[in-house]
Amino acid sequence: MKLIQGIPVKKKFGQHFLRDQSVVDHMISAVQLDASSSVMEIGCGDGFLTRSILQTPIARLWIYEIDPDWVNYIKETIDDHRLTIFHENILDIDSSVLQPHKPWVLLSNLPYQITFPILHLIQKNRDLFAEGVVMMQEEVAEKILKTSGRGYGYPSLFFQYYFEWKKMNKIPPGSFEPPPKVFSRLLYFKPKKHVAEIPDEQQFWKFIKVCFHQPRRTLKNNLSQVQFDLKKIPENYLLLRAQQMTINDFLTLWNILRIDD
Repeated sequence: MKLIQGIPVKKKFGQHFLRDQSVVDHMISAVQLDASSSVMEIGCGDGFLTRSILQTPIARLWIYEIDPDWVNYIKETIDDHRLTIFHENILDIDSSVLQPHKPWVLLSNLPYQITFPILHLIQKNRDLFAEGVVMMQEEVAEKILKTSGRGYGYPSLFFQYYFEWKKMNKIPPGSFEPPPKVFSRLLYFKPKKHVAEIPDEQQFWKFIKVCFHQPRRTLKNNLSQVQFDLKKIPENYLLLRAQQMTINDFLTLWNILRIDD
């Protein structure tokens, strides 16, 4: 069993501990921090990123860590009045506790197996966040950044609709202990201030998932599996694959489909 600081590495939590200081420096330099900043970290491990964050002039750093061993380790080894660590799964938190100290800056090496659930949580509470830099698998980052073609799909459309993204450094497996089997990527994000309201928003995003159900099939083939009146849709749209369409194309289609006969 792999030990770090005498503590077992737990595969069930997808633990890979960053060991490259230049990566940490790059993350911190990408955001604006001052004496009033509230910073959040998800999954701190032995505090490699944590310690560097605390070297900046911030008001507070809140950490959500699911592994009790690392919660105890950080409490025992870092003494800083600005630091609060919660032994809690980030996906289970009551987001109202974040309201008094918003806006938050997120700096985190995300647990890879729950990257999308965490991003959905941030999207749902995007009014609480000013900006952030997150680490994720290269493949996941590419899906988020894609604007067409292979790999372009629901995650691309959804997360680009609500956030501005900036591609940052690609991180090799050797930057971690133990090294993952894949490359990682840093992404900078910032919630968009003005997002046009989508009619029946939840249903729209379900519609998007249907359109991309089998990405290599035409829109006509994918939509024929559900209860939509295809007669309303112009033929030139039906012959397209979802990967050839923009968010504006989908919004146009959605408005056509929502119009009653």
